[in-house]
Amino acid sequence: MDRNSIEAHRYLLKDTIRQHVDFSETDQNRMVPPPPVEKPYDAGAKTIALPRIETLTEIGRIDLCTAIGRRRSCRTYSSEFLSIEELSFLLWATQGIRHKPDAGHALRTVPSAGCRHAFETYLSVHRIDGLEKGIYRYLPVEHRLLFEFEVEHLERRIAQGALGQQFAGEAAVTFIWTVIPYRMEWRYGLAAHKVIALDAGHVCQNLYLASEAVGAGTCAIAAYDQTGMDSLLKIDGEKEFTIYLAPVGKKL
Repeated sequence: MDRNSIEAHRYLLKDTIRQHVDFSETDQNRMVPPPPVEKPYDAGAKTIALPRIETLTEIGRIDLCTAIGRRRSCRTYSSEFLSIEELSFLLWATQGIRHKPDAGHALRTVPSAGCRHAFETYLSVHRIDGLEKGIYRYLPVEHRLLFEFEVEHLERRIAQGALGQQFAGEAAVTFIWTVIPYRMEWRYGLAAHKVIALDAGHVCQNLYLASEAVGAGTCAIAAYDQTGMDSLLKIDGEKEFTIYLAPVGKKL
């Protein structure tokens, strides 16, 4: 192993960066307006309403100790479909908005450094009742799905993007989180990147617990083809790029 390279890469895990950042020069402190909490989309785009969380009286009713005790990574799924109600619950549990005080901030169901919430949630939908196969994006402000586009041989493409991990294409749906780094950089400058990585863990842990609550399983994927996944989602790979994946399906 290259010791110098290892030590250089460990730097991200430390918080010494704060000793070198002039926070008075961040865009927040320069009074630049914050970026929006949700990536914009065309007004005429196809969107699908999701069942509101307050109507899901029979979904996700499991005690926390049971959910934590059952939590494990699951890479084998049945051919069963997930319901649109179950998907709505999973999306609410991972990036749902509880309160939106202004255009640049939102209080969600997961914590985020400085209330910045730098992620977008894309879905590779394979088996969801009432939804055609394709790539979707969650709109947390409206609690709706935005249909992005169809992809030929979608399941195979997702598995390829996950470096051949076939279960990514065998799940009912694969969550694909992208990051828009500037949402966090706006407040923290060069100190933004460690907390972005920490925030990704918060989101995915909620997905693990929420999946248990609907009799499903998931498995976090951090090994993927960066260029391939960004290309599949039709994002630029610079201002927005893939950061984490997690397939979800009913347990066998």
